[in-house]
Amino acid sequence: MSALLDGDLSEASRTAGVSLTEYFVTDRARWLWQFRLDQMAADPAQARWMVRQAVVGDKGLVVGHAGFHGPPDEVGMVEIGYSVAPDFRRQGYARSALIELLRRAAAETAVTTVRATISPDNVASLATISGFDFVEVGEQWDEEDGRELVFEVPARRVPPA
Repeated sequence: MSALLDGDLSEASRTAGVSLTEYFVTDRARWLWQFRLDQMAADPAQARWMVRQAVVGDKGLVVGHAGFHGPPDEVGMVEIGYSVAPDFRRQGYARSALIELLRRAAAETAVTTVRATISPDNVASLATISGFDFVEVGEQWDEEDGRELVFEVPARRVPPA
């Protein structure tokens, strides 16, 4: 993440072991890398919950990134996040990332609930979570993203393949 924050795609790709694209050094992505690095500096144990690149196939095609916003809170809730690069959207990659995040959450005994927060205008992400039994439980204001709808699903529900 430090190399990405510095805009050094070559070093970031070497460290990650896959070829990363310009999508990982956009202003929005750099904001995320800084935010996550700050979280990990404050609590290094959070690192295993942080964002990872979304890789597809044997050739290591990187289509985006996905992960959790941090470890489970005091009641066992984790929030998920995923983003697919524009060239790879509408091909099922966000759905695949969501399935993997739900599977990982279900495997963690400390996790009881999975949360997704989505802008009401983000039709693609709203469609991605449909069919996974997420229930809208409220809304919130996010300083970075504005108004978001809050959805939750029990963590132990095994997602469809």
